[in-house]
Amino acid sequence: GSARLGARLMRPHQATCVQIGGRGLLIEGPPGSGKSSLALALIDRGGELVGDDSLMLELRDARLIAHPHPETRGLLEVRNLGLLDFPTCPAAPIALMLRLDPDAPRWIEAPEWLDLLGMRLPLVRLWPESPLQHLKAEHALARYGLVFD
Repeated sequence: GSARLGARLMRPHQATCVQIGGRGLLIEGPPGSGKSSLALALIDRGGELVGDDSLMLELRDARLIAHPHPETRGLLEVRNLGLLDFPTCPAAPIALMLRLDPDAPRWIEAPEWLDLLGMRLPLVRLWPESPLQHLKAEHALARYGLVFD
């Protein structure tokens, strides 16, 4: 279903999102693939949590905006510790989607592209088991992420 936040139409989406330098990094993958662990590492490096495992997405001004889900706002699941509270970014324009995928290519020349709610987004697949995933995520955002005015 959809919900309204003020007069805006919001759609739920199962993913994790961290805002880095004003741009949202949407992290998708199957359960247990490390979405929350990647978010934790990015938060430790200065990113800000938008939402963990559930978000609200909105199309606004030709951008796809991620918002925290009201039921999980400020919570990040940290394996072995439980749900921990974190400061939350109220909204972030999504610049890049990362998909944690055990079949991710060894290297790419360009991102894939996908449509999400009618918006075309760059997609980069990362191998879930990499200990340097947070660094790869930051480089992917810098190299392939959309840039907003």
